Amino acid sequence: MALREPGNRTCPVRWAAALLLALGVERAVALPEICSQCPGGVHNVSAVAVYCEQTPGLTLRARCCLGPTGAIVGLDLQNCSLKQPGPNFPQAHSAVIIELQTNPLQGDLTDTFRGFTQLQTLVLPHDVSCPGGISAWDTVTSYADNQTCQGQKNLCNSTGDPEMCPENGSCAPDGPGFLQCVCADGFHGYKCMRQGSFSLLMFFGILGSTTLSISVLLWGTQRRKAKTS
Repeated sequence: MALREPGNRTCPVRWAAALLLALGVERAVALPEICSQCPGGVHNVSAVAVYCEQTPGLTLRARCCLGPTGAIVGLDLQNCSLKQPGPNFPQAHSAVIIELQTNPLQGDLTDTFRGFTQLQTLVLPHDVSCPGGISAWDTVTSYADNQTCQGQKNLCNSTGDPEMCPENGSCAPDGPGFLQCVCADGFHGYKCMRQGSFSLLMFFGILGSTTLSISVLLWGTQRRKAKTS
């Protein structure tokens, strides 16, 4: 009788499962492009490094401090010869702390930080103003080599205009110096005046039928021209 060798069939299965698990983990924690925009890693003495090391559950990778889900919590792009933050910068919209000092940044950066509602500490070159101005921050401090903006204010709490948002909407922060009006549940459209959920089925139905009609019209026109020629 031939001897059985238990485990020979299960080994390939185990290896395949381990490989799939490793690939799944790697895909889940893929590094955002902005983190490797500048060579090197986070500076050891930077505010981002200190924050990341002192906060449980955070990890330093390349130029970023990442949360457990891979979201950017801190970004250190100091001394990267940047004139503009770049097109990948919105990937850091969830950041609590960002450092951009010792870069030749040019232009107004206010629009750059739209949507950065979690940002609490921003370090900029000495000659670059805090986005939104001093009214958008609790503290603005100028040093010899940088300017630090700390404590992003919720301007919804400071505005004195109760009619800024429509009746069925409410004010919400949208980054330093920015506000937005968010429609209440069950309302949408211009000035949040339409009640009920937005019908995607109707929208795409109308769009599809319009596209089909135009396509048929163009096909008929081209066919007629082909026959006459």
